[in-house]
Amino acid sequence: MNVEITPLPGIGVRKDFPLAKVRRRIGVIDHRDGAIDLIMTKLDDPESTVQIPLTEEEAGVLANLLGAPQVVARLRAEHRDMAGLNTRQMSIRRGSPYAGRTLGATAMRTRTKTSIVAVMRVGQVIASPGPDFEFGAGDVVVLVGTDEGLDAAAHVLTDG
Repeated sequence: MNVEITPLPGIGVRKDFPLAKVRRRIGVIDHRDGAIDLIMTKLDDPESTVQIPLTEEEAGVLANLLGAPQVVARLRAEHRDMAGLNTRQMSIRRGSPYAGRTLGATAMRTRTKTSIVAVMRVGQVIASPGPDFEFGAGDVVVLVGTDEGLDAAAHVLTDG
């Protein structure tokens, strides 16, 4: 897929691509000052651009929403023949007892028999985070384990 990159003098850079099933383009404008706008345009009417300003946190959450399902889908495909083993994604919400704390502090593997195999943060995949990895609100955690263990992990990340 080709992403069209258009310099916007004095503003920043527009990056967009056509959507396959609808006659629209979708993308972002990266402003020189660091701001990010989500944009959508009709293919035959570039003047119809809808521009939605995103905060840094909103841009990160959107990137995680788009990226984490791909990681989970790949992991599910890789272990689909392993009965009882599942993959799930969970968000570290603001107010979580582990926002701002380390992976080691969760004692996740000991308490739930699940493994945190990746964390999505602002669109970046952090594979195999170590015990010193510090969670942030908005992180999307990718876990592997049994259904029972994954339910227990959700409880840990939500309630401590």
